[in-house]
Amino acid sequence: MNKIFAVAAVVIKELYRRKDFYVLFILTALITGLMWLMNFFHDEQIVRFIKEICLMLIWVCSLVIAVTTAARQIPAERESRTIFPLLAKPITRWQVMVGKFLGCWLATGVALLVFYIFVALVSASREHTLSVDAYFQAFWLHWQMLGIVIAMTMLGSVTLSVAANMTIIFIVSIGILVMGGFLHKLAERMTEPSASLLTAIYFIIPHLELFNMRELIIHDWTGANLPRWTDVLGDTVYGLAYSAFFLIAACLVFRRKALN
Repeated sequence: MNKIFAVAAVVIKELYRRKDFYVLFILTALITGLMWLMNFFHDEQIVRFIKEICLMLIWVCSLVIAVTTAARQIPAERESRTIFPLLAKPITRWQVMVGKFLGCWLATGVALLVFYIFVALVSASREHTLSVDAYFQAFWLHWQMLGIVIAMTMLGSVTLSVAANMTIIFIVSIGILVMGGFLHKLAERMTEPSASLLTAIYFIIPHLELFNMRELIIHDWTGANLPRWTDVLGDTVYGLAYSAFFLIAACLVFRRKALN
């Protein structure tokens, strides 16, 4: 485990030394400007709309950071040929892969936590209310979703080029978030064998939309309106299972991958 955490620590340091880190400041400034607009409006619908914009920015930015960071981990090591001295040490390929995943996931989680804390504090200063449970559930499930995306990207990084990997992951992730929950309904209107194929896809794909809890914050849900903690636990197990599946697949492919 020490070797895995050592690789993860290097990934975290590299991430915050790159330009990705400064995206945090740009987005934070943008969110600040949007949240300050609450001072000029007293319409509840407008306030909710502004919060929705802020949260959408967080989702977009976190997805970009997660995919771009994970996609270049292994290819960058191969191009710079630093993968060879790394593997010359008493460390296996699967430890490198798991360490890279863990580093990307933790670094993205820290960035995500900063976003949510900032939005929570600014929103509380304007609305004088704060549902800690809602913000925590939204953050936690968002982070689990990013774990799945990062694991998928790590798998793509050992099978595709960086550009192709990022493009495919972005399209797949956004497609699932937008349409994933409606595939079975769409299949009902189709003829065979298309209907069966679409239904199979519906049950196979990781449903990233299940982790979208922005409505909790936008509509200030509290108490009984919040999802049960058992449901949050179930979604967490669901997310970890898919992350593990893609990560194991990435380790198996990387194990057989020629590095020269």
